[in-house]
Amino acid sequence: MKPTLLLPHSWKRIGWIILGTAFVLYLLSFLVNVDALNLNLPVFALVYDPAFGQSGYCSIIRTNISFTLIGLLFLAGALLVAFSREEHEDEYIASLRLSSLLWAVLVNYLQLIFAFLFIYGINFLMVMTYNMFTVLLIFIIRFNYVLLRNKKSAA
Repeated sequence: MKPTLLLPHSWKRIGWIILGTAFVLYLLSFLVNVDALNLNLPVFALVYDPAFGQSGYCSIIRTNISFTLIGLLFLAGALLVAFSREEHEDEYIASLRLSSLLWAVLVNYLQLIFAFLFIYGINFLMVMTYNMFTVLLIFIIRFNYVLLRNKKSAA
């Protein structure tokens, strides 16, 4: 079986570096005021918000893009880690990948159901923002945990 949608194994290391950098920047954004990064740049945006002083849907606005860059780094790193081949990719690894992905989607949607039932207002928006990232994060954690557990039991 030749998985065609997986990246080369060497990209996994790059993904871990990018993911780790994003995680450190994310933690630092809470320890230090994120506005202190001073990444207020003009960006093209689809907005309709009087707070920006814009009346159209497509505008160039000046805003802090710190969290945007951290989110992009996180997604890029997580995608590289999740979709890179293992050193020895076989049918067993493919089945672990599939079961981990199904498990991650199930846990993610259970979290979403919980949020719909018990979280309201702006906190719901925060949960939805984190929910976008949790599928990849849960998949990476579960896949690597099961892979490590099986390697230990085989040894």
